[in-house]
Amino acid sequence: MSINTNKASLAGVLITIGIVFGDIGTSPLYVFQAITGNGKNFDHDLIYGGLSAVIWTLILLATIKYIYFALNADNKGEGGIFALFALLKAKRVKWIIIPALIGCATLLADGFITPAISISSAVEGINNVNPDFPVYQVIVGIIIALFTIQQFGTSAIGKAFGPVMLIWFAFLAYLGFINISKNPEVLAALNPYYAYNLVANVDGGFWVLGAVFLCTTGAEALYSDLGHCGKHNIRISWTVMSVILVINYLGQAALCLTPGFELAPKQTVFYAMVPQDMLYFAIGIATAATIIASQALITGVFTLMNEAIKLNLWTNLKVKYPTDHQGQIYIPFINWFLMAGCLVVIAIFKKAEAMEASYGLAITINMVMTSFLLAYLLILRTPKLKYLYIGIFIVFVTIEGIFLLSNLGKIMHGGAFTLILSIGFFILLFLYYKARQLRKSITEYISMKQVIPLLIATKNDPNLQYEASNIVYPTRSNNPNRLDATVFFSLFKKRPRKAGVVWFLHLDILSDPWGVHYTVNEVIDKSCYYVNLQLGFKEEHRIEYMMRKIERKMVEKGELTGESVFDSVKGKFEEADFKFIVLNSRVATDNKLTAFESICVKAYRFVKATGLKPAEDFGLDKTNVVVEYIPISVTKQYDQELVEDYEDYSLKKGNVKLTRGENTSPNEI
Repeated sequence: MSINTNKASLAGVLITIGIVFGDIGTSPLYVFQAITGNGKNFDHDLIYGGLSAVIWTLILLATIKYIYFALNADNKGEGGIFALFALLKAKRVKWIIIPALIGCATLLADGFITPAISISSAVEGINNVNPDFPVYQVIVGIIIALFTIQQFGTSAIGKAFGPVMLIWFAFLAYLGFINISKNPEVLAALNPYYAYNLVANVDGGFWVLGAVFLCTTGAEALYSDLGHCGKHNIRISWTVMSVILVINYLGQAALCLTPGFELAPKQTVFYAMVPQDMLYFAIGIATAATIIASQALITGVFTLMNEAIKLNLWTNLKVKYPTDHQGQIYIPFINWFLMAGCLVVIAIFKKAEAMEASYGLAITINMVMTSFLLAYLLILRTPKLKYLYIGIFIVFVTIEGIFLLSNLGKIMHGGAFTLILSIGFFILLFLYYKARQLRKSITEYISMKQVIPLLIATKNDPNLQYEASNIVYPTRSNNPNRLDATVFFSLFKKRPRKAGVVWFLHLDILSDPWGVHYTVNEVIDKSCYYVNLQLGFKEEHRIEYMMRKIERKMVEKGELTGESVFDSVKGKFEEADFKFIVLNSRVATDNKLTAFESICVKAYRFVKATGLKPAEDFGLDKTNVVVEYIPISVTKQYDQELVEDYEDYSLKKGNVKLTRGENTSPNEI
């Protein structure tokens, strides 16, 4: 049974805990270890300042920014930076594409790092108990298994992971309480003054903020996984989970401030909290939780790329819906791409400690971009509160900007890897976007009034042979009164296509999982029709079967004869033949492209090559499909001068008649 995540429910909350909070929920494993310089500095002001900064970062960024503001900025139930872009795009704001693409690129780069470092840091902890344990092989095996189970859907994964995460959070709360009880004075760190003091007065305090930021690296998932879980389930879950996180951080700080406290070799602050008789349990549940942490990132990337596809910022990829909830998606290409990236990261860095410097930098940039877009959206929605929103988001951007600056120190110690990945993804996304802009610079649609006379003339032309009884053109046009320019070209500008009936087919995907509906608009009686076919998002794309069924229904109603146009087989078969023409546009050879435009076109073709083939995109039987390439003009065409040298009009009776041209020399004649 599928769970409706649009409404708050116990099952929905359980799924949310399993999907969304893995990354942010496992941050206690390493945040205080990083703040204390790998357990070497337990200075009072450092601990109080780091704890205060962690608490207020969770309050201001995770809770107020994402839980309160961002979850209300959904695009038809979907979250993430592209949801913001889609909402602002409708308001024709041009500059927003840059922060949207930067946000996408950084989240993709983080998708390579997060699963690798989370799983590595957990499994490597086993070496503290058993130094001979085969860590590397186990990490690779877990990565492969994690990405393999994605095809079963986030609902199934959430049901499996939810109980594990409940145990993990209960364990975090327990550890926090037993340590706070030994040193309750640590509650004073709730005062934000200590965070200010860390930056202003503690030596190296500013750079410690790079470690503090790790407490909120999973905050973006609170928004990007909106479509998978629903805002009500996320808000209810976070109310409890955030309190538990704060309790655990308070407990770690209380332990660090215990007189005479120091770490044993290879011990971390987190594991120092654990009673000795619970150590094996702690390692086991922490390993499971950090595996689950990767899930939040993976589902967030699925959502991100699904939004990019819908917004034409990436080519069409196969998107699967394992449940009846449209927000729960699985994109095979992205899944295996991320898995390959994670395995490459593991192969390069080998150990989690080598990956730490590259962790957090990309996601900080993503957060800043989200803040810009979210602030602008809120200002446009409620202009009367313009100055209030400006003030609030100046605070957010200032905090995130400080975190970004503190993370820049990681670049020379491994952070460059994530930065290079982010820049590479951004360049590819931007070039694809610019190529689509070139594509849109032409007239994409032609009025059906221009098409009808040519269709009639073609059918009445005795010099043309019939190509098929029924020709079907899939069309992007959602209006029966206009036609794609590429379809127009294919019909008339080469050898005109003649058929008994010409069909223009537009495919719509509904927000409901099931159901098939269609409407037929007559363009020319018994000769041409526009069909709008609407499919539930889980319905199979059996387009040829559906078109034949539509044609048979029209025959039964007497609107068509249903006969073949070929006399030799007329009446011999129950169904007439169909041919589907799928079009691919290509930049015409006589386009005058600049060097940048040429690069854009090459990037566009590269990205398109990763997507669905035309026949698969429309769900057509490949044996009955013709794929045709149509030249289009996206820029100014070449204007090349041609000079006539001479003309030769006759070779009668051996006499040669030559006419001197304007630029012909006497010797040439």
